[in-house]
Amino acid sequence: MIEQPLNAAGLAYGVLSRDRAMLSRAITMTESSLAKHQNIAQDVLQLLLPRTGKAIRVGISGVPGVGKSTFIEALGLKLLGMGHRVAVLAIDPSSQRTGGSIMGDKTRMAQLSMEQDAYIRPSPTSGHLGGVTRVTRESMLLCEAAGFDVILVETVGVGQSETIVSEMVDCYLVLMLPGAGDELQGIKKGVLELADIIAVNKADGNSFNDAQHAKAAYQRALSILQPTGSWSPLAMTCSAVGGQGLDELWQQVRTHRRQLIDTGELVALREKQRICWMWSMLDQMVSNSLHSQPELAELLASTEEAVRSQSVTSLQAANALFDAWRVSFPVPTPKAQ
Repeated sequence: MIEQPLNAAGLAYGVLSRDRAMLSRAITMTESSLAKHQNIAQDVLQLLLPRTGKAIRVGISGVPGVGKSTFIEALGLKLLGMGHRVAVLAIDPSSQRTGGSIMGDKTRMAQLSMEQDAYIRPSPTSGHLGGVTRVTRESMLLCEAAGFDVILVETVGVGQSETIVSEMVDCYLVLMLPGAGDELQGIKKGVLELADIIAVNKADGNSFNDAQHAKAAYQRALSILQPTGSWSPLAMTCSAVGGQGLDELWQQVRTHRRQLIDTGELVALREKQRICWMWSMLDQMVSNSLHSQPELAELLASTEEAVRSQSVTSLQAANALFDAWRVSFPVPTPKAQ
């Protein structure tokens, strides 16, 4: 059977009707590099904007081996039991050969993916920095419009580049392993400054005492930092396998959100995030337009070679490319009245 093309109104209606296939098609439209698909996707988002913004958005990062997927599945199943509808935007590293997702989170969250009120969308980073894909924000809005009231964004890993996820969520949760010695020294300061909650996972069995010591070490480190708002970041322990501490952790996420609402910080945070989104898109458009101009292709190649051979500095090369781009896209001169 040939799949019929849909217009923006049809896709928007499908998303609002909680049709999972339509939601997936809408997200695929946002991920497409084709201009016609991107235009349809933006029209869909414009239609759905009034139905977005009410979900609890949680970003989850963690060091390698910390068990992010196991944690998210355990938390997701618990949230379903509370009556929530949960969407997981799982960001996978991209295959250098195919450009697709390497890990495939539906296989790592098999139980959660089978639940009717859960939706898991694994997406490749496609080389995009920040631990998220270039359309993670759009995917969040589409999931909210489809009635998911909790959005969990799993980043590729933890580090300075991944902290961009904090610019699109309400609560930034960082998972850490028991044993805070080397981990505390190695954690990026930017992550520590942005984290709302640090959760030491695998706090069970022989690792229980180590997890308690790690929690205390992280709490001391957090207490030194000056909070950027009314919320004082905290450290906790949990076990995704055993389920210990998940109820308490979610309660802290809810407390954090309630505090943001009561102080008016949530509104200000969302406004700031929309501006960050705009600038991110503008940066991307400028870069895309620079690479898409045939007349600039030779200049791009020669400039890269000049930088490679150290004939010019990187800054000089960037200035030259910017000047060439500006000539190709001159700023309109206001007409005299």
